[in-house]
Amino acid sequence: MKGKFLWITLIIFIILVMFNISLYSKEKMVTKGINAYIKAWEKSDYKLMYSKIDKESKDDIKDEDFINRYSNIYNGIGVKNIDVSIDTSENIKYEDGNALVPIKVNMDTIAGKLNFANTITLEKENSSGKTDWKVVWSAKAIFPDLSQGDKVRIDTVEGKRGSIKDRNDNIIAEDGYVSQVGIVPGDLGENGETSKKDIAGILGISEEDINKKLSASYVRSYMFVPIKVIPADDERLNILKEIPGISITDKKARIYPLKNAAAHLSGYVQTVTEEDIKANKNYNLGDVIGKTGLEKIYESTLRAQNGYEIYIVDKNNNKKKVLIKREVHNGKDIKLTIDSKIQSLLYDKLKNDAAMAVSMNPKTGEVLSLVSTPSFDPNDFVMGMSEDMWNSLNGDSRRPFYNRFQSNVVPGSVFKPVTAAIALKSKKLDSKVSKNITGLKWQKDSSWGSYYVTRVKDYGQPSNLLNALIYSDNIYFAQTALDIGKDIMETELKNFGLGEKMPFEYGLSKSQLSSDGNIQNNIQLADSGYGQGEILLNPVHLMAIYDSFVNEGSIVKPYLLYRSDEKVDIWKKNVYSKEVADIILKGLIQVVSNPSGTGHEAYISGVTLAGKTGTAEIKNSQQDNTGTEVGWFAAVDVDNPDFLVVAMVENAKDKGGSHYVVPIVKEVFQEK
Repeated sequence: MKGKFLWITLIIFIILVMFNISLYSKEKMVTKGINAYIKAWEKSDYKLMYSKIDKESKDDIKDEDFINRYSNIYNGIGVKNIDVSIDTSENIKYEDGNALVPIKVNMDTIAGKLNFANTITLEKENSSGKTDWKVVWSAKAIFPDLSQGDKVRIDTVEGKRGSIKDRNDNIIAEDGYVSQVGIVPGDLGENGETSKKDIAGILGISEEDINKKLSASYVRSYMFVPIKVIPADDERLNILKEIPGISITDKKARIYPLKNAAAHLSGYVQTVTEEDIKANKNYNLGDVIGKTGLEKIYESTLRAQNGYEIYIVDKNNNKKKVLIKREVHNGKDIKLTIDSKIQSLLYDKLKNDAAMAVSMNPKTGEVLSLVSTPSFDPNDFVMGMSEDMWNSLNGDSRRPFYNRFQSNVVPGSVFKPVTAAIALKSKKLDSKVSKNITGLKWQKDSSWGSYYVTRVKDYGQPSNLLNALIYSDNIYFAQTALDIGKDIMETELKNFGLGEKMPFEYGLSKSQLSSDGNIQNNIQLADSGYGQGEILLNPVHLMAIYDSFVNEGSIVKPYLLYRSDEKVDIWKKNVYSKEVADIILKGLIQVVSNPSGTGHEAYISGVTLAGKTGTAEIKNSQQDNTGTEVGWFAAVDVDNPDFLVVAMVENAKDKGGSHYVVPIVKEVFQEK
């Protein structure tokens, strides 16, 4: 009896083992089938997915329809990063010979991340002596609530990108409207070829381009065919409206009212590229992104995100199920300290030159203008820049895309007050003592070989600080730099912020005292004293240094984002003393007010301007006669110290150097 029981137990065990083996084998085959389908799904390989469904499903939907159904739905809602997995928290069930596999689906859509659970049915199918488990497909395999005849819809609420405004709430950049110029082919009439020729001439495009758009396969005679986008206030619109076949519609776009005057400041936006989307997964096709300037710097603040609702409708267009919804998010405005009037005024004065001008309130640190010329119209990047225009701008030797207020420049003589401040602070200079300087050239000793420091005028005696500033005496400041010495010069220039990243909202190049941060020899030290050598200054940094002359030796921190409080932030406190600042300021006043002063052309009766000229030489050697010159002028109204201007013009050698710039700055003080 005991033996019989053991045999029964063994038989039951064997049956259970065989059952489990069979069950394991079946589940393994089911898993293999679903995983093959999932793999194709995650790769968006809809053709391969179709090959994994069963014969009966293939009878219900053709491969082309299957592929189009997935493509249309997924493309329409911006699906990417599909992640599908078997839900291991639930068991695979078997009903009527079919396997019901629980899955989890995660995908990114234009409205955000969509997560849902679903069940995929598989059926065992024999073909050519081979057994596979195939997916029993229906529309519910896409979304569990999607039935045959249902459709997936998306509603969009457009977000508004934040505006960029100046201190007086004048617009620098905003979402607005442009004019979309198009042609309705059937309305061109008998003189259609003549009309197309006229349209091409007015819009600055080729007839070939117009014909190409009109001959597209989808075009019908009654359709509006977009040709070109132009500003809503463009005078050409009135002429275009008189031409048969022309139709004009409003189109939302980013607009820049100051156009060229603030292009480098504002920057511009463009539609995102695939590279942008790869770099930032929060963007979708059709979004815009800041490409340069403040549009790029404050992208996260200005950016708008459209609102979306993705939902299923039945065959009668009744809303059946909301899959995902994202509320619209409007960007935030930013308000600047910039004064559009001053910005435009400086641009107009310099627009024909390769130049730069920055201005600020030296008492508060509010930056009033940041101008770089020549410039470009940022609206052209939004509306569509022609190849000819791009080539013209890109090939312009004056480099209109180059941002001069962001870069570093040789300062020349506008740097001399810095040398004076260091020398007075370190007690290496007595402003009243005259140096023994004669003639137009000087060298320390014969070790300099053929190298000499030169000056423009031998003004006689006294060769003191006041006259050295008035006449902009290179020899005086070269000798002063040597008196200061290399170590003190390097230390004090670092105290002025050279070699340091300036704390400013708009990224600026770091000013330098030399290429490696060290002064190598006496010739370089002497040249540094009058702003040559390897000294390079960013214009905004130079402007901040000049504000210290009216701020008792402290450098106010410039800022660009407007604030209502009157708190002044100091970037560099007590770089030198009030007494030193007063001595230098009196000298800078004489540079303008004294008839012999290099800045006397800026003299305005009744206005006490303090200023300094600078003509920096850009050449390979002292004997190089093919080099060019950079002209500078910096000036501040001492009686009403709320306006400080620094302007620079490249290639000023044949224009008079700094004397070309001085009258321009004078006009700005008179007209602002």
